[in-house]
Amino acid sequence: MNHNVVTDRPTFVTHLECSISGERYDADRLHGLSRAGRPLLVRYDLAAVRARLSRDEVETRQTDMWRWRELLPVRGTENIVSLGEIETPLIPIPASGGPRVLVKDEGRLPTGSFKARGLVMAVAMARELGVKRIAMPTNGNAGAALAAYASRCGIETIVFCPEDTPEVNVREIAMQGARVWRVNGLIDDCGAIVGKGAAEGHWFDFSTLKEPYRIEGKKTMGLELAAQLGWRLPDAIFYPTGGGTGLIGMWKAFDELEQLGWIGPERPRMYAVQASGCAPIVRAFEAGEEHAERWEDAHTVAAGIRVPRAVGDFLILRAVRESGGKALAVGDPAIMQAVEDCARREGLLLCPEGGATLAAYREALKTGEVDETEQVVLFNCATGLKYPMPPAPDTLDRHAEIDFAAL
Repeated sequence: MNHNVVTDRPTFVTHLECSISGERYDADRLHGLSRAGRPLLVRYDLAAVRARLSRDEVETRQTDMWRWRELLPVRGTENIVSLGEIETPLIPIPASGGPRVLVKDEGRLPTGSFKARGLVMAVAMARELGVKRIAMPTNGNAGAALAAYASRCGIETIVFCPEDTPEVNVREIAMQGARVWRVNGLIDDCGAIVGKGAAEGHWFDFSTLKEPYRIEGKKTMGLELAAQLGWRLPDAIFYPTGGGTGLIGMWKAFDELEQLGWIGPERPRMYAVQASGCAPIVRAFEAGEEHAERWEDAHTVAAGIRVPRAVGDFLILRAVRESGGKALAVGDPAIMQAVEDCARREGLLLCPEGGATLAAYREALKTGEVDETEQVVLFNCATGLKYPMPPAPDTLDRHAEIDFAAL
């Protein structure tokens, strides 16, 4: 692997920083976790960005992910790998949510999920830094995004997933060029295999937050949201939280936007939504802890948030607490009821993880945690088309007499 890159292209990245100790690292070298074993965060010369770029100029650009290039880490434009990362829409759901509830529908992205945001950035940076082979654990959608982008730019990919990962995810990973292995365990068991292989030099470890750049892709959700709402953030954000990269990324985005002078100091309350069958962040939040212990016997219909242990647990908890939000858990029946209600009443097919945010919002409304006059954004992280749906078995014999009233 070539661990260094020489470039003459302008960039605003200054360095990387350990998220727990603040120790600085060179930006143009390949890094995993910091020496303290924690995620590295990308830092920018925001004063220089502010001098070079105005909010008005950003608004004139095409509304894709790369309109934010001054706040992204890729130095060489030739290293950008893209499948058309659009700005995702905000969909009102008045009948199943409420008058001021919007769903940011990330299912419109390439490979059908918000994992595309993080993986397109991480793969572009891997390409820039000379990585030739990548391995990653996945509950499904991240593996699909990695396979698509890595195959597109010629990086070899090996993916490990729990054996009960949705079949469509396993097949799309394989179809898009990765070698995919089903493992008799959970995602952190898969991650242990990836880590051991990386330590032995077989591949680079692309696990959540174990490289610095997935956060930078995911933070574009926060940048987009600010622009879509006229540079005023919502009162609350409900985010499905497994590894929590997007929640951490959005919190970072809001800080960077304030430093640019594009938004004020107001912040949404951040609600980290987990399933009650796998809720390590909720347990740590309620106990006042900074780190979350592994959740044993994790189970939920929302596979994407079935993450027993998150390496960025303290960053998730920090953002939730600083925002005045909470970590909330919802049961599988409430999740599936929310998915059904939104589909039948709104015509919007949520994935189970997106359903969890609607279920959590409904619960928060009942307890007075949120008010129906507040503007709330729920994140639907993938298209509902990837998930099993109830059977629809009714048939009609065109040769028999048809009872039209019964239809």
